[in-house]
Amino acid sequence: MLQIDKLEQAPHPQRDHVPETRFGIWFLNTETWAVHVLKRAVDDLERLLPEPRPSHPVIVDVGCGWGRSFPLLQQRFAPDRLIGIDVSPQMLRVSAELAGKHGIKVDLRQANSARLPLASGSVDMVFCHQTFHHLVDQDSALSEFHRVLKPGGLLLFAESTRKYIHSWIIRLLFRHPMEVQKTAPEYLAMIVGAGFAVAPQSVSYPYLWWSRGDFGILERVFRIRPSPGHEETLINLVARRG
Repeated sequence: MLQIDKLEQAPHPQRDHVPETRFGIWFLNTETWAVHVLKRAVDDLERLLPEPRPSHPVIVDVGCGWGRSFPLLQQRFAPDRLIGIDVSPQMLRVSAELAGKHGIKVDLRQANSARLPLASGSVDMVFCHQTFHHLVDQDSALSEFHRVLKPGGLLLFAESTRKYIHSWIIRLLFRHPMEVQKTAPEYLAMIVGAGFAVAPQSVSYPYLWWSRGDFGILERVFRIRPSPGHEETLINLVARRG
């Protein structure tokens, strides 16, 4: 059963969000994205979860896009309630269709990450995958994540760093607010500064082929491994709300 909540929209819901290019919108609905970007991130984030595993009755996917994450979140965490939030009405319509095909009940809401239409302390998990680098007001978004999470609730955060977003291929094909992009240490410090606790074992820095300037050709073809001192292109972490 599919449920879509139609809430009153805040004025100018995209004001703090940089819209994607046509190529970017198309790419987010490809199998390459679903398998090599989204699923890889969910696999890694699940590995980083603390033990024993808590239950997650209410999960919100912030920046849900085409809804490709819904089946993964349903399978891995079995929430009683799944909420998808995005600024794009077009993507929400498509994600509703996808959820319906998979028999997933989801509340879909058009809103900006800096102004979430959710009650304080009402969410057990916030899933934020490759959304943060589109946001202009990142501090407000983190504050909102902290507000809507219950004490002890988890933020699953997977993001590309400044090194990757500032690369020539991303500049050519995608659109982002370049002035707010951060390094991996800066993202980690920002999340801790917003009131979240992040254990050292709950952070990873995958150096996936698609995030490298050479697309991993040096390692895959010539067996030249990356330098240990390379700047990280991705950060995945699980943070707990204090």
